[in-house]
Amino acid sequence: MNGAGTRAEDLCAELLQRAGLRILARNWRCRLGEIDLVAEEGATLVFAEVRLRRDPAYGGAAESITAAKRARLLAAARLYLAGRANVDCRFDVLLLDALAPARIRWIRDAFGE
Repeated sequence: MNGAGTRAEDLCAELLQRAGLRILARNWRCRLGEIDLVAEEGATLVFAEVRLRRDPAYGGAAESITAAKRARLLAAARLYLAGRANVDCRFDVLLLDALAPARIRWIRDAFGE
């Protein structure tokens, strides 16, 4: 990961912690993919995807979460949850723009139906 990506994840981890979440893992990797941040909010496990866009010509940070990316996140989360019974979880997305990286758009339950 490059310096900008690392800094973006640091900012997002700090935001989550200030909001009362406890960070359990950063850049959790498995054969199916990677989860940027795994946190706990009460009894809920939160899988957080951090997206930073440097060049708006390629679309915003939200548009960078494709169906394939979402499928990899879900698969990785299933593997993370393996062996854990009845765990409530959700997927949050944290969006940053390189022009204003301190301004984070936090979408809770981004994949909720």
